[in-house]
Amino acid sequence: MRQTRFLRYFTLLKKTEKMIDVCCAIILKNDKILAVQRGAESSHPLKWEFPGGKIQDGETAEECIIREIEEELTIGIDIVAQLDAVEFDYGTKEINLIPFVCRIKSGKIALTEHVAKCWFNPNDWQSIDWAAADYELILKNLNRITMLVG
Repeated sequence: MRQTRFLRYFTLLKKTEKMIDVCCAIILKNDKILAVQRGAESSHPLKWEFPGGKIQDGETAEECIIREIEEELTIGIDIVAQLDAVEFDYGTKEINLIPFVCRIKSGKIALTEHVAKCWFNPNDWQSIDWAAADYELILKNLNRITMLVG
């Protein structure tokens, strides 16, 4: 009985936690898209994702993605379009993943937080071991991503 009450309380507590707003960049280069791989010690070990990060207090989503890409990839970007966001529950955290389609405007990519990068053709996206939220994001936006790349 006590364990059941605890589980109900824990579930209710989890549901009241704030969803985390996270931006990601779908960076285009010619007919390819950039994916980056998380490190072995990260929260999603060795999974692939679109680069980006959490929106800070007082920051817009657009300001966030520009800052995050400068920090993670050492490049400047131009935002081409915003796609449909996806909400995803990882069990330990819930995120609202806000995607921006971008192009490189300056600099050369240098990874500061990820262990690898790859440029992939949109038709080959399923061959990549994606983080779950990014996978759902692709499913939701695949037609629009394909149109923007082509």
